[in-house]
Amino acid sequence: MTLSSKLGREISATEHPLVLALGGGNALGSYLAGAYEQLQKQEIEPQWIVGGSIGAVTGAIIAGNAPEDRLPRLREFWDEAMIQSPGLMGRGSKVRHTYNELHTLSALLFGRPGLFGHRFPGMLSMLPWMPNDVALYDHGPLRRTLERLIDFNRLNRGEIRLTIGCVDLESGDEVLFDTTRDELRPEHFLASAAITPVFPPVEINGRLLCDPGYTNNLPLDVPFEEPMNRDFTCIAVELFSLQALRPASLSATAERANDLIFASPTRRALEGLQREYALREKLEPDGPKATLLHMAYYAGSDERAGKTFDYSPSSIKDRWAAGQRDMAKSLELLDSSPASNRRFRYLPLGPQQEAISAERGAAAARA
Repeated sequence: MTLSSKLGREISATEHPLVLALGGGNALGSYLAGAYEQLQKQEIEPQWIVGGSIGAVTGAIIAGNAPEDRLPRLREFWDEAMIQSPGLMGRGSKVRHTYNELHTLSALLFGRPGLFGHRFPGMLSMLPWMPNDVALYDHGPLRRTLERLIDFNRLNRGEIRLTIGCVDLESGDEVLFDTTRDELRPEHFLASAAITPVFPPVEINGRLLCDPGYTNNLPLDVPFEEPMNRDFTCIAVELFSLQALRPASLSATAERANDLIFASPTRRALEGLQREYALREKLEPDGPKATLLHMAYYAGSDERAGKTFDYSPSSIKDRWAAGQRDMAKSLELLDSSPASNRRFRYLPLGPQQEAISAERGAAAARA
C-alpha cells in the first residue's frame, strides 16, 4: 500500500491525526503552498494546522476554503503578490542575483498590492521634526486580501482546526489563538504577520501583538503540548535553514544571520521534545507515539539577505516547486522509514536533499 493511501486512510478515519506546522518567512511562503499542493496531490489532508506569520495566513487560506478551492486560492494569493515582470530567470543565470535584488528593492520602494504599502510618517518619523511612528509599512491591504480569499465562517467552524501564534510586544509572552476556543478574524492574522518594525503591532483584547518570528517562528512545539490518546504525525515546514554553505560576501553573511535568528528556536524546541519524550517513555513505555517529519527551505545560491521581500516571479515559482518536491521526498522518507518502538521519532529532510530540491524545483517550475 502506498503512503498516500495508507496515511490518507488513517487520517480520514481519525485513527492517525496529521498536524501541519507552518513557519513564517514573508515572500518565502510560496514554499508552504507548494508543500501543501503535494499533500493534496497524494490525497492527504491535515486535521490541525499550526502556524505563525505567513504560515498562519497559509493555514487560514487552507482551513477557510472548501478542499477544491484551497489550491486556487493559494495560487491567487501568490499570483497577486508577485511583481510581474517579463519571463522567468533560471537559477544558473549569472544575473539572477541582480534580478532578485531589483525585485526586492521594488517591493521595499513601492510595496505590494494586496499585501502592504507605505504609511505616513513611517521611515520619515526618524527625522527630528516629524511625528513618531512604530512601523515602516501599512498592512491594511492584507486585511482586504484575507477578507476576499477566506471564508471566515468556514474557518471558525473548525473543519480543520487552526492555531496561530503571536507575541505580546510588552511582556514577550507567546499568545495563541485557536478555532476550538476563539473566533478568528482578519486582525488575528495581521497580528501574527506583524514583524516589527516593518509592520505595526495589532491590539487584540487589550494586548499589543506582533509576529512570533523572533521567538518561535515555527511553532512545532504547540501540537506536542496537547494531550494525545493516540499516535499522531506532525509535518513541520520551515522557511529558514540552520545549515548552509560558508558565506563569502557581506550579503551572504547577513542572510546567514537572518536564517540563524529565525531557525534557532526550532532547534531548541526539538531538543526539548526529545528530552520530554525520553521521560514519557520511561514513565509510560506503551503510550501514544509521535512522529515529527521536518523539512526546511534551503535557499538557492542566488538568494541573499533581502529574500523575504523578493516577490519576483522566478523566486516565487522556484520556492513553490521546491516545496512540492521537498514534501514528496519527505513523504517518501516517512513511508520508507522502519517502524520504531520509541515514543518519539524524528525524521528530518537533510539540507543536501533540500539544496538539490531547490535547484531542481526551479527547473521544474520553468519546464
